[in-house]
Amino acid sequence: MAFPSLKIYPGELNDTPLGDLRFAVSALGLVAVEWAKSQPELDKYLLRLASQVAIDVSPRITRLYAREIGEYLKGRRREFTFPIDWSTLKPFQRMALQAVYEIPYGETRTYADIAAQIGHPHAYRAVGRANATNPMPLVIPCHRVIGADGKLHGYGGGEGLPTKEWLLLMEGAVMA
Repeated sequence: MAFPSLKIYPGELNDTPLGDLRFAVSALGLVAVEWAKSQPELDKYLLRLASQVAIDVSPRITRLYAREIGEYLKGRRREFTFPIDWSTLKPFQRMALQAVYEIPYGETRTYADIAAQIGHPHAYRAVGRANATNPMPLVIPCHRVIGADGKLHGYGGGEGLPTKEWLLLMEGAVMA
């Protein structure tokens, strides 16, 4: 599902406890978050979303997103108030990631829990794939999804599993 054109407002958040971040916002809300070192992947993702991506720099629009993500990473925020542009996601991915978005701060769920919650109890691997392709890590908290064995499995952001563990420890989540 590609849009013919998409106006994107890029933002950045530097010197966070997890390093420098980049993010993208559309008129409908947050579209993507990525580590600065993965800027090429972010650019490719945005180009896959639309045949034409118009970039418009607007600190007025991106300020709220940067502030809230920064507050979260400093342990001062548990929920985000800014909108998310769910329209950029494929239907199953949207359903799975909306369920992940609802996981409370400091809690975890398994891939099977999410699959059951969205009415596809045998689709835990597809839920894992939706998490692996989550374009908004940190905000859509795929780090809160763990394996059925209670252990951490897969995380593509930052430094991988150490980043996932750091996020869960910062939130005070109980881990096996």
